[in-house]
Amino acid sequence: MLKRFFAKVFAFIIVRKIENTYSKSFKIQEKILFSLLKKASNTQFGIDHNFNKIDNYEFFKKNVPVRDYEEFSTYISKIKKGSRNILWPGKPLYFAKTSGTTSGLKYIPITKESMPNHINSSRNAFLFYINKTGKTNILDGKAIFIQGSPILEDLNGIRVGRLSGIVAHYVPRYLNNNKMPSWETNCIIDWEEKIEKICEETLNENMTVIGGIPSWVKMYFEKLIKKSNKKTLAEIFKNLSLYVFGGVNYEPYQKTFNKLIGKKINTIEFYPSSEGFFAYQNDQNDKSLLLQYDSGIYYEFVKLENFENENSKRYNLSQVQIGINYVLIVSTNAGLWAYNTGDTVTFTSLYPPKILVTGRYKHFISAFGEHVIVSEVEQSLAETSKYFNELIAEFTVAPKLNNDGKLPCHEWFIEFKSDIKILDQFEKYLNKELCKRNVYYKDLIEGKILKELEIVLVKKGGFNRHMKSIGRLGEQNKVPRLSNNRDFIKGLK
Repeated sequence: MLKRFFAKVFAFIIVRKIENTYSKSFKIQEKILFSLLKKASNTQFGIDHNFNKIDNYEFFKKNVPVRDYEEFSTYISKIKKGSRNILWPGKPLYFAKTSGTTSGLKYIPITKESMPNHINSSRNAFLFYINKTGKTNILDGKAIFIQGSPILEDLNGIRVGRLSGIVAHYVPRYLNNNKMPSWETNCIIDWEEKIEKICEETLNENMTVIGGIPSWVKMYFEKLIKKSNKKTLAEIFKNLSLYVFGGVNYEPYQKTFNKLIGKKINTIEFYPSSEGFFAYQNDQNDKSLLLQYDSGIYYEFVKLENFENENSKRYNLSQVQIGINYVLIVSTNAGLWAYNTGDTVTFTSLYPPKILVTGRYKHFISAFGEHVIVSEVEQSLAETSKYFNELIAEFTVAPKLNNDGKLPCHEWFIEFKSDIKILDQFEKYLNKELCKRNVYYKDLIEGKILKELEIVLVKKGGFNRHMKSIGRLGEQNKVPRLSNNRDFIKGLK
């Protein structure tokens, strides 16, 4: 087939071009920094921070401190009111609207220069998949990405919407005949109504690629199976061969997905965010993600253990080490400068630079200094559910300080796919797995400062009902894996 042949040729060209830059990644990053500074030197932010005088990385760090979104609010407010040349020359094309942890809605600028990063990174991930596996059958059928509505608002000449909705406007023409759902269905705001309509449209199609955040794709899969009276997705979509996900760790969902799908299919992990498309999986035999070091983003890293220290040291790509947990800091061609993404990553390779996303900086439990992070709880639960052959629908963890006269503990709210009969054994095994991965937690358990974790059973569909009740059902909303307080779990029981 001609389309398959050209896809293989194009994939070969692009992949070789990228691979030839692996050894130059440090130099490329250095060029990007000074290119960004030069471009934005006459903006308000550039003038405020002496961009035209910065001639080395150390000077950049002295002049541009790490900031959270809240500390950009003065600049963002001016852009929202229609001012130009604030963080980047001119005005942004879009604001990606996303939920913040302390500031409510966040408005993240996307510019003409930054938009290709969001589009090309996704494309290149598919080209790596085709080149490395030789599989082009994904091109023969239909593809769907469960995403937000592409309807955009206008704010003083800047279009505003969810990132996935913005990206929906940039689907290449040659894919228009393959993509689903219909534009009308994609525009539906109500999430449950949208999933229902997507099921109707795709049920009798030849779906080969499905993408989206696991929790919402799971809802889609379950509705499809119920509607079709089939047992698995493999019976409905015989040629389904690829699942694409991003935003959360797939591991806790993998066993559930395997059962729902009914056959083994390949997966590709993306690391997209409103601030930029940072990395993607480029090798089916390696779970780590290729950092997008040549896409208009300058990366810095701060060791997680030192992040709250005053004057904590910042490292660029040439200074990082493998196996250390870093908070990811970015400066971008959308006008974000030394911006704290809140994500934590660890390097698995430097040539090329490859990372694993280990969680969110603010999503941890450290009520007693244990500093348990997201990757530790996800890996512990995945191992435990595998051992007991239990399927997990969803979960979250919070500290339980007032424990009816008993020692405090970590409280796990878990929605199992079916009734669990040996909960006490599951609890003990899960606690043992977490002790393996976090020595501080283990010491607190053995020192009788914390008692072993407790599990609260959440009824089937409980997480979806709770997310709906707090206005966070669907799109880019995700259940927080860890909280250092009990705000999220209020009402979950």
